[in-house]
Amino acid sequence: MASNLPMSPELEQIHGEIRDHFRALANGFQRLDKIKDSTRQSKQLEELTDKMRDCKRLVKDFDRELKDEEARNPPEVNKQLNDEKQSMIKELNSYVALRKTYMSTLGNKKVELFDMGAGASGEPPTTEENVQVASAMSNQELVDAGMKRMDETDQAIERSKQVVEQTIEVGTQTAANLKGQTDQMGRVVNQLDTIQFSLKKASKLVKEIGRQVATDKCIMMFLFLIVCGVVAIIVVKIVHPNNKDIRDIPGLAPPAPSRKLLYLRNPEYMRR
Repeated sequence: MASNLPMSPELEQIHGEIRDHFRALANGFQRLDKIKDSTRQSKQLEELTDKMRDCKRLVKDFDRELKDEEARNPPEVNKQLNDEKQSMIKELNSYVALRKTYMSTLGNKKVELFDMGAGASGEPPTTEENVQVASAMSNQELVDAGMKRMDETDQAIERSKQVVEQTIEVGTQTAANLKGQTDQMGRVVNQLDTIQFSLKKASKLVKEIGRQVATDKCIMMFLFLIVCGVVAIIVVKIVHPNNKDIRDIPGLAPPAPSRKLLYLRNPEYMRR
């Protein structure tokens, strides 16, 4: 029947995985009958419990996908798919009941697949209490309880996703702030490098100006000494005109003869 049902690729994939799990459960319970060691039986039951949990999750995915496609399918197809879903739920519940039987026989105290919460005393319920509660429930109530627990799990996952998204957002903002601070520090370093280069250039320029000023001072001092020397020679020549040790300065007229010699050479003075 299932192979003739019109399904979308998503539904067909989920349906195939559920059927694979059912075959694995059937083979597992057949092997469980052949195991005599209680420890190995408990381990096998744990593996089968994990398979049933996965199967329950797949049934929920099948139901969710079926509701999404319900508006696009004809009513007859929706009815067939819903019947197939109910058939899978009953088959899963049969494995759950079979597991409870084995656990009751072994006296295993592990938590049931459909855990209905704490007991009246507030402590976690024992296996026997879970078996009694699950046995008293109809198939639809078991499905509703399982769906409710899966919804609670989905809500917890959604809250975890929100926390992760908020953490990622905070990390992104922190990274952006750090990048901005890094860029600002880079600009400050570049400005400091520019200032340092300007200071080095200014220091070099000051040194060059200092050397030029020192050279100009030396030249002016040398010229001043030359002028002083020339003035000194002129003064000495004027004061001691007959001093032959002092040579005449080129371009400077020789000193005038004394007034006495001029008078002697004047004829009028001689007639007097």
